[in-house]
Amino acid sequence: MMRELITKFPQQLAHAIEIGKSTELKNPPADIRNVLICGLGGSGIGGKIMCQLIEEQCEVPVLTNNNYTIPAFVNQQTLVVISSYSGNTEETLQAMDFALEQGAEVAVITSGGQVLDRAEKHGLNKIVVPGGHPPRSQFGYSIVSQLFLFNHYGLLSEDLFMPVDNMVSFLQENQPLFIEQAKTIANSVNNTLPIIYSDTSWEGVAIRWRQQLNENSKMLCWHHVFPELNHNELVGWESGSNQYSVILLRTDGDLKRNQVRMDISKDWIEQKNASIVEVKAIGDNKLFQMIGLVHLGDWVSLILAEENQIDPVSIDAIHHLKSELAKLP
Repeated sequence: MMRELITKFPQQLAHAIEIGKSTELKNPPADIRNVLICGLGGSGIGGKIMCQLIEEQCEVPVLTNNNYTIPAFVNQQTLVVISSYSGNTEETLQAMDFALEQGAEVAVITSGGQVLDRAEKHGLNKIVVPGGHPPRSQFGYSIVSQLFLFNHYGLLSEDLFMPVDNMVSFLQENQPLFIEQAKTIANSVNNTLPIIYSDTSWEGVAIRWRQQLNENSKMLCWHHVFPELNHNELVGWESGSNQYSVILLRTDGDLKRNQVRMDISKDWIEQKNASIVEVKAIGDNKLFQMIGLVHLGDWVSLILAEENQIDPVSIDAIHHLKSELAKLP
């Protein structure tokens, strides 16, 4: 199932564009001063990547929220984007209720559930996507829907997401190359504890890789970013060994000073016998590169699961947690 979903990611992007173009949204208020994107896990990562994608264009602050509560700044001039694929994420539902109480402009991305019920009850802008799949496999719907919402609210121009059309054909044509590169990366990190490093402006992509290795591959791992990791974690490599591996995500857009930091840090880490694989983003714009890296990471997580005979779909630990929470009053 997961292999089929990852393979059809380009078609998912294309369908997400169709949904965005056909969705009728009511006119937005003219005084949006800040944005809060609420969501967790596979539903929330699109928000983190969205924040970093538009940070050089959007003229209002955009923050993500992965909690039950919302910040005190949320008011009638705040756009709150509620992203819950199932529509029943308890943390996001509570945050949504708080946002409505504060009179915020709330818009939702969901496949149904209580989020859709609330949206229809309150007459909110909504983009409804197909349901029935693991939320982490529906990233295409998440990121494209957010692009359409931000454009609708006048927070970014269409020029930013026009490359999605080209991305669809590129991914379809180069799927075998993504799979081969993913196999190389998977072989490098298998039977180790992987650590994903990136420039700060690409942390959302690093988080996505970590989440996919956690859920699909059932592997513990962590991530960190340059330059912050040079002020703490680099020293931790004094106890490094070959039980660890590093996936270094790099792009031409990385801050020049951080590129130098990456090179120096790479040499230092290699002295501790840890394997390092560098992954270079492709494409001539940030959206193209981010989507490409996300897709590659999805393949890496799937191949690791298959090599270790692990079901990439199952999330028994999360089901157990939810069943225990359901017992509480």
